[in-house]
Amino acid sequence: MKLLVTGGMGFIGSAVIRKAINDGMSVVNLDALTYAACPDSLASISDRREYTFEHVNICDQKRLDEIFAKHKPDSVMHLAAESHVDRSIDSPNDFIQTNIIGTYSMLEASRKYYNENKKIKKFRFHHISTDEVFGSLGEDKNTKFTEVTPYDPRSPYSASKASSDHLVRAWFETYDLPILITNCSNNYGPYHFPEKLIPITILNALKNKLIPVYGNGNNIRDWLYVEDHADALLTVLKNGEIGRSYNIGGENEVANIDIVKKICCILDRKKPRSKSYQELITFVEDRPGHDERYAIDPSRIISELNWHPLTSLDEGLEKTVDWYLANDDWWTPLQNRNGVGIRLGSLK
Repeated sequence: MKLLVTGGMGFIGSAVIRKAINDGMSVVNLDALTYAACPDSLASISDRREYTFEHVNICDQKRLDEIFAKHKPDSVMHLAAESHVDRSIDSPNDFIQTNIIGTYSMLEASRKYYNENKKIKKFRFHHISTDEVFGSLGEDKNTKFTEVTPYDPRSPYSASKASSDHLVRAWFETYDLPILITNCSNNYGPYHFPEKLIPITILNALKNKLIPVYGNGNNIRDWLYVEDHADALLTVLKNGEIGRSYNIGGENEVANIDIVKKICCILDRKKPRSKSYQELITFVEDRPGHDERYAIDPSRIISELNWHPLTSLDEGLEKTVDWYLANDDWWTPLQNRNGVGIRLGSLK
């Protein structure tokens, strides 16, 4: 299978490409090389003959048409997106352009290519989205996001992703484009760009800098190890039912403050200092529109596709901390990129 992946220099995209190549697939990686692109994340496979890179902005319709005609992919996995909620609050335009206009352009390029190549009977347009499109859950542990949960986005980021989901669904219903949609919970693991909670916590702690936590830290997220997610995405691509959506979660609901404390405890063991790293935890003004709780019900992908998350949260955090401790040559240069490591909140 030849797979065209958008956003392959990103966190999840690079994990998908590494696994796809190692599973024997050919991959064409489309990436605009924005501030969050990390080519070194693909160093292990970048010289493989099965891998091809194309530098392109997914809003460039003409270039997309040329790339489809040139590479003739069997399927598309669309991951390219602006994804940092904090940045969407400051600069929503980038999110509208990439996440909405870019998805539209990818759908049109895919539709044209599919209509001209009907012999590709197993062509799929797999759109990767987020649980944030569903809004915020309350404290009732019995309520979780399912595939029929109504959309209720609360940030420019989640609204742009919800819009892209609706476009993908419309191209299936209107134009018969064979699509799949997946909505995932919070990812973490190796190669995580250092502007999200877990890498910020690890790297600030290693530098003896304050570890910022929004509000009271009680916002709850469901955490999914990125390599488990990559496996789930390829499972859906190969075996998912056309036109269907699948929620992918790690079944690890934890408050943000508890995630931070877990990381500090791991670092206390692996790289001890005179005082616990927990003393660096500092609460900052809460993020505007901060959703209270996310939780994914992955019953559909488990029952229909026999997929299960394999990595427990404690195991995944341990592996993640080990990776950052061993790979400062990967993350150190990223610290100098614009806005990296800075969160919106001010100190309380």
